[in-house]
Amino acid sequence: MRKTKDRIRHAISFEIIGLLIVTPMGAWIFGTPMHEIGVVAVVSATIATAWNYIYNLGFDHAMLRLRGDVRKTPAIRVGHALVFEIGLLLVLLPFIAWYLQIPLIEALLMDASFAFFYLIYAFVFNWAYDVLFPIPQAGAAN
Repeated sequence: MRKTKDRIRHAISFEIIGLLIVTPMGAWIFGTPMHEIGVVAVVSATIATAWNYIYNLGFDHAMLRLRGDVRKTPAIRVGHALVFEIGLLLVLLPFIAWYLQIPLIEALLMDASFAFFYLIYAFVFNWAYDVLFPIPQAGAAN
């Protein structure tokens, strides 16, 4: 399993790279001022960073208990990303509607769009992260 320092590096790098992509893209797609999307993105990233750490720690513990290993197959990666994004979507929906003063359905569409982006981004980022910073063998300290 990964050590705390590695998990923190993972969470922070994930969010910073994601912000650099999603803020200008979201402003452009939704026709919303960059600073408004920026606030939504930063608050969302802050919440997502905490959720990322907690979720991945719990997921790894569950995988270790159930499979005896924390390495993910492509199918497990898809499930991992889906469950992460669904949980985050439920937490962020009220904030987005309130901050942007938009109806819940519009906030849901916006949040779902961000979730779709992050679903693909999370899959690619996590796979790349595991290649750049390999997970140690089961039972090995890291």
